[in-house]
Amino acid sequence: MTGGVSGINVDAFNPEISPREDLFMHVHGTWLEKTKIPGDKARWGSFDALAERAEKDVKQIVVDCENAEPGTEERKIGDLYASFMDEDAANAKGLDPIRAELSELEAVTSIREFLAFLGRHEATGGPGFIGQFVDGDFGDPDRYILFWSQAGLGLPDESYYREEAFEEIREEYKRYAQRMLSFLDEDTAATEAEALWQLEKNIAKVHWDSVASRDLQKMYNVRAVREEYPALEPWLEAMDAPAHIFDRVVVAQPSFVEGVVDLLSDDNLEAWKAWAKLAIIRGAAPYLTSEISKANFDFYGTVLTGTTKQRARWKRGVRFVEGAIGDAVGRAYVERHFPPTAKARMNELIENLVAAYEQSIKNLDWMGEATRERALEKLSKFVPKIGYPVKWREYDDLTVTDDLMQNVRSASKHEHDFELAKVGGPLDRDEWEMSPQTVNAYYHPGRNEIVFPAAILQPPFFDESWDDAAIYGAIGAVIGHEIGHGFDDQGSKFDGDGQLFDWWSEDDRAAFEERTSVLIDQYNELQPKDAPDHSVNGELTIGENIGDLGGLGIAWKAYLLSLDGREAPVIDGLTGAQRFFYSWAAVWQMKIRPAEAVRLVQIDPHSPNEHRTNQIVKNLDAFYDAFGVQEGDPMYLAPEQRVTIW
Repeated sequence: MTGGVSGINVDAFNPEISPREDLFMHVHGTWLEKTKIPGDKARWGSFDALAERAEKDVKQIVVDCENAEPGTEERKIGDLYASFMDEDAANAKGLDPIRAELSELEAVTSIREFLAFLGRHEATGGPGFIGQFVDGDFGDPDRYILFWSQAGLGLPDESYYREEAFEEIREEYKRYAQRMLSFLDEDTAATEAEALWQLEKNIAKVHWDSVASRDLQKMYNVRAVREEYPALEPWLEAMDAPAHIFDRVVVAQPSFVEGVVDLLSDDNLEAWKAWAKLAIIRGAAPYLTSEISKANFDFYGTVLTGTTKQRARWKRGVRFVEGAIGDAVGRAYVERHFPPTAKARMNELIENLVAAYEQSIKNLDWMGEATRERALEKLSKFVPKIGYPVKWREYDDLTVTDDLMQNVRSASKHEHDFELAKVGGPLDRDEWEMSPQTVNAYYHPGRNEIVFPAAILQPPFFDESWDDAAIYGAIGAVIGHEIGHGFDDQGSKFDGDGQLFDWWSEDDRAAFEERTSVLIDQYNELQPKDAPDHSVNGELTIGENIGDLGGLGIAWKAYLLSLDGREAPVIDGLTGAQRFFYSWAAVWQMKIRPAEAVRLVQIDPHSPNEHRTNQIVKNLDAFYDAFGVQEGDPMYLAPEQRVTIW
């Protein structure tokens, strides 16, 4: 809509910093000076403000549902929330909700019995050293298959167990483990904490690092796990799952499973039991007494992320309800908060972004004709999903009572059974992996789909009243980013039907990797401003960086196409190009605590927001024209150093 409002909040700008010096600080400098991160947040920015708005909207929904007709989905929403909000009941019960599980664990006398114990509690959210989830089979994308992934650690990832920078966090974790175990038995807590720490260090040694765990080709390893790992039979047998699901399992990190199997000896039994005790009380902590919940938060909230205040109980209650019955909440959210016109506008934007990608792919000078044809075929098969699913999940067989821990286990088992029942069956391509009230978006390579939940379709991402420049610079670039994942270092290994298949010529793959390697090198040189002693990992973040670069570049081309040769209007003294790039920067508004910045740079495949803003635009010629960036300016990158992929 050319001629709408600018969509740019210039009041947040810092006029003392030029966009030629630092686009992120120019756009957010004044906001950063004035803004305090809420005590219950590790960071605060555009995504967080929207998420909090959605959270308040959902709270009203769940409160309204408390008086709904008994037996309805609405009443289940209300009863789940009410059971969580009864803090007095949780405090009065103490450890009672987990005593039976702990007593059962205490009676274990062998590793075989221990594995059977884990299997019996798998469905209800018990401890596990292997993560299980169900998704489409990359080798047969029309069928569901079970995936196994590495798990078993209490710290964010394996690097926390070995890197010198995390020595103090390791000591804090050991103190945390002892504190949590002391709720169970003060006399044995110190010994058990040390035993589980030594075990976790050994588990961490067989974990793949975060970069290796991005490689979807290396992680596609189909195994008949009963034959491959006979030592795990007691666990599999006790799980009470359909037998056929273990005939074909994608084992993401086979060397991890082999390494953990080696640790499953009777000599390590007491360490494993201590590890399981901590996992049980840690998993149950949000639903137990205020003291236990706070002790858990003190480590995972304050130590790891710098957050100073535990979230209000109602916020934690809303999160619990959404996790248990998310689609039912989502249906009510959409009815109240998502206008149909937004969906129509998004469809139009996606069509324009796809057209811009098509034009760009046709004109790439580094790609051969055979690969180009396959890329265009894949693009033509993209499936957009906007706002909410075409069909909603039903929760008729979910039992809800006034007992919080019983509800936690019932919801976990309901989800577990729902997922495992899909294995081997046909893929439901109408399925969503996020609820409509989620402030996010995603691309799924195995389904070749881009998904935009309703809650993200609000300012600063989207507003129907905005001029096209702001719309394309914000949600347009996000759309382009998600489409771009279909052609990033991992998504490009899947064809248009979602099959893991190398459809590239050898020369074209080499040309692609030559360009991406330059982008990796660019990001390896960057440090987060809130964690200056740490560097961005260009290999870990390359997929998201390709998405950002392609997304913003293609959004710019789509914006030009929308002008259809007309000159963009000047609104509030800003040209169309300036509004476009300001809108991009506005999306990445964020203030973050140093501890959280360190955690994210270590494990998050996304680059820090200041670099998502600045480094991407340095590679786009249009940015230089928009603001008159010249050699010698901090935002200047020589033309021969700029990367163009899509």
